[in-house]
Amino acid sequence: MKRCFVLIALALSGVFSGCQPPAQEPRSEDALPVLEANIQGTADWTKGAMIAAADPRAVDAGLSILSAGGSAIDAAIAVHAVLGLVEPQSSGIGGGAFMLYYDRASGETTVFDGRETAPMTADKNLFMQDGAPLDFVSAWQSGLSVGTPSTVALYGRAHEFAGRADWASLFVPAISLAETGFVVSPRLSDFLASDRFRTVSRLDDHPVSAAYFYPLGQPLAAGTVRDNPAYGQTLRAIADRGIEGFYNLDVARAIAEVVAEPPLPGRLDIKDIMSYEVKVRAPLCGAWRTYEICSAPPPSSGGVVQNMIPNLYDRLLPAEASDADRLRAFVDAQRLTYADRDHYVADGDQVQVPADDLIDPAYLDARAGEVFAPSAFPRPGDPGRALGRGSMVGMWGQDQTVDSPGTTHISIIDQDGNAVAMTATIESPFGNARMVNGFLLNNELTDFAFLPEKATLPLANAPAAGKRPRSSMSPTLVFDDAGQIHLVTGSPGGSSIVAYVAKTLLGVLAWGDTPQEVAESANIIARGQTVRVEVSRQGGPEAARILRELGYTVAESQGEISGVHTILVTDQGLLGGADPRREGVAVALE
Repeated sequence: MKRCFVLIALALSGVFSGCQPPAQEPRSEDALPVLEANIQGTADWTKGAMIAAADPRAVDAGLSILSAGGSAIDAAIAVHAVLGLVEPQSSGIGGGAFMLYYDRASGETTVFDGRETAPMTADKNLFMQDGAPLDFVSAWQSGLSVGTPSTVALYGRAHEFAGRADWASLFVPAISLAETGFVVSPRLSDFLASDRFRTVSRLDDHPVSAAYFYPLGQPLAAGTVRDNPAYGQTLRAIADRGIEGFYNLDVARAIAEVVAEPPLPGRLDIKDIMSYEVKVRAPLCGAWRTYEICSAPPPSSGGVVQNMIPNLYDRLLPAEASDADRLRAFVDAQRLTYADRDHYVADGDQVQVPADDLIDPAYLDARAGEVFAPSAFPRPGDPGRALGRGSMVGMWGQDQTVDSPGTTHISIIDQDGNAVAMTATIESPFGNARMVNGFLLNNELTDFAFLPEKATLPLANAPAAGKRPRSSMSPTLVFDDAGQIHLVTGSPGGSSIVAYVAKTLLGVLAWGDTPQEVAESANIIARGQTVRVEVSRQGGPEAARILRELGYTVAESQGEISGVHTILVTDQGLLGGADPRREGVAVALE
């Protein structure tokens, strides 16, 4: 099997590639909803297969599954199981995920919503104490922040839907690395050694996580070989018993006991864990130019924001556009979109979310006429009024909850042309810092609004029993005018995911850059009154200067936390991009 690392230079000289050896049963039986086919797929696919993810060892695990005849879903499970071991700061089986799966033969796209849920005993005052909201660090490091781990349930539901490989085989690479040991990467080591991180996190205080990440009181150094036999044992149980190897009384009791530890014990209990259900949904898709953009529906922001920003960008762009015009259109499209997203997007199973209205062309026409002055604070629009159905903006109070960046993204196209875009998370770096059975628990519930009301109005994203917190995760598939898969992308990065993925869509599809060029370019995030510009990357200083001249308040960033992983389908085959801010690669299987 030949594995080729796709290396794309940012330099204007163009693109080069080189090859090198790689680094080292669901609970519910209800029918799965699917979209109407947008194409009639054919059996032949000549573009090849590729995986782009955050660690070469995880990508190698997925390629081994593809080479043995596994599907994109099979490979995604294998990739993520390894990422949970070698990139524990970003995701793992103690968290959750959204997965988009495109089946080329049928033309159907399906969303697996594996978002964590609040305990059934939770209410809107989950993070309120003595009449005031908890500060973020206290909430993050408390038991109150832990939602029901849901990744393993997503594995099971997705594999039942379109898996081809033997279930147990998917965990062999991760089990092997867990039992024999893996080499600690510089990024993991740098996180652990950061004084700033150790000041706010209890990772080095919790007895189990401290013993694992700080043996003899010292952070794991880059190059150290670290095994995790407890994780290997957990994966063996999952491999042998299916998802019941995770969702059983013993594991649920162990999780609940850790959640109940101080400080601020949480409410997640055995019943919450054992009763978790993956939601299988249709994607939220919209038209833009000659493309169809599909991403996850609420509680994910993806389908809303990744359709709004490109469409608003086009509406705000002058006919004869300069570079400054393009920059301003991108920033203003973000400002309008973030304001709407913050106001309206939440768990659509529990509150009314006007997702289709927000991407309706008539609303986008109206919203494009509401650009705010650079110094103004962007306010949400009113799709109900714009579409002639009565005002809806007053349903909710205005919310600016900040998502944290403990997340990873996987893009896959398999040898049959099926595609997976999967974004997985444990929320903040190293999640809740509480470790059980070899994996870290999430702090996903801090994605809820801490203050449940504002100006006497409830917030759409306030906590509630069994509710899924709003997410910025935007696993995205783009189809061309023939309905064929054209682009697979997504990124980690908390609320900045919205901007990172939108930059990728516009960069590749509107500005003509390669996936790698876009990944390496400066990030620009325009949420609220301040525009954050990554001045340490090419194009950043010039963008910051132009935006200041246009009157925007600019905050200079020396580094962003994007981890964009992209696959573009071209006439010549697949072209990958991996974000240099992380340790990922895009690798083709030939």
